[in-house]
Amino acid sequence: MAEGKHSGNQSLIRGLQLLDILSNFPNGCPLSKLTELSSLNKSTVHRLLQGLQSEGFIKPTNSMGSYRLTTKCLSLGQKTLSSMNIIHIASPHLETLNLILGETINFSRREGDHSIMIYKLEPTNGMMKTRAYIGQHMELYCSAMGKLFLAHETDKRYLDEYWVEKKAIIKPLTNNTITTVENMKIELADVIRTGFAMDREENEMGVVCIACPIFDLNNSVNYAISVSTSIHRLNQIGKTTILTELRKTSQAISEELGWQPDEKMVG
Repeated sequence: MAEGKHSGNQSLIRGLQLLDILSNFPNGCPLSKLTELSSLNKSTVHRLLQGLQSEGFIKPTNSMGSYRLTTKCLSLGQKTLSSMNIIHIASPHLETLNLILGETINFSRREGDHSIMIYKLEPTNGMMKTRAYIGQHMELYCSAMGKLFLAHETDKRYLDEYWVEKKAIIKPLTNNTITTVENMKIELADVIRTGFAMDREENEMGVVCIACPIFDLNNSVNYAISVSTSIHRLNQIGKTTILTELRKTSQAISEELGWQPDEKMVG
């Protein structure tokens, strides 16, 4: 009985191995190549493929003896992603960051032309608290997390269109606020180059913010994480220390969302 159970587990593992290999061949992979890559014998691979085909996970291609994944695998992946609760995934990492740095931790999601604060942890050191609150809609142009969303926008026309549409809203909240599209383009190029964004007292005097992007499996940036602190605390702790811990956290959350480290987090 135990032997049969072990055999079933082995077949399951081998079948999953074949699915993983096929995921790298969108146009199909020949049986001979699958045999080579899996280090299994041809008859075993063929038997496993027949089982996967009968369950609808793979199908033959137009090339004789080749197989590829079906959309059933895509559907399975999408169901897995949709079942993920982003706060449930991110909160342990954010809480750890909060304990390490002792500063305000912010987590936001992009919704169109705004950044929405969906999670916030108050500082454990010091008394300074920011005005930001959970559920707050923040403009993209004047916050560190907003700059990340602008920098990683895939539509190259978006920034110019955004600047025109938000003309009445884009105004200097402090002397440091960026209010021209030309200066913002320079800023966003620097964000892409360094891999992080800063709010240098652009939204609130005395308060600075450092933010890093959260990447998903498509390398898209729909979420961002930031650390808010006072100028005094920034000088005390050091930007390098904050950024090092922030990057560790953003990478850990990104990996849980399916992002692959070998796609290289900028910076």
